[in-house]
Amino acid sequence: MKITSERKKDLIKEFGLNEKNTGKTEVQIAILTDEIKNLTEHLKSNKKDFHSKLGLNKKVSKRTSLLKYLQKKDNDSYKEITKLLKIRK
Repeated sequence: MKITSERKKDLIKEFGLNEKNTGKTEVQIAILTDEIKNLTEHLKSNKKDFHSKLGLNKKVSKRTSLLKYLQKKDNDSYKEITKLLKIRK
């Protein structure tokens, strides 16, 4: 369910300007998207895992608020990241 540290470092390098820029909105959205994908795969086989369902809902809500912020701040970056991560809005 949890993403590995190597995968997280790869996402930081891909969406951040450097490997230390973890606070960038695009990086946070990319990490949350990867965690959401992992949780949905877990929930497909474990339908009654309500604690994971709650965590999934929190992550989706957090990603939605970050996407709204990014859309207001930088619309071009918002369009680019939704296209790269294949997020529909």
